[in-house]
Amino acid sequence: MIKKYNFKQWFRAAGVRAVKTMAQTFVAMIGTSTVMSEVNWLMIASATVLSGILSIATSIAGLPELEEVKK
Repeated sequence: MIKKYNFKQWFRAAGVRAVKTMAQTFVAMIGTSTVMSEVNWLMIASATVLSGILSIATSIAGLPELEEVKK
């Protein structure tokens, strides 16, 4: 059964989750580089954006912090 949410609430909650996930990915990717001059910024940017997209896709399954709209 598909859960029904208020779209504005869902979009905001999914966006906050995606931004947090992207920030975590960004920090983790930089942290794995030993020397800052060896950081591949294109790879970090693409991994960060991909993590945001995957977070939004995962949020489609449901966000436990939101209440389902009852009709």
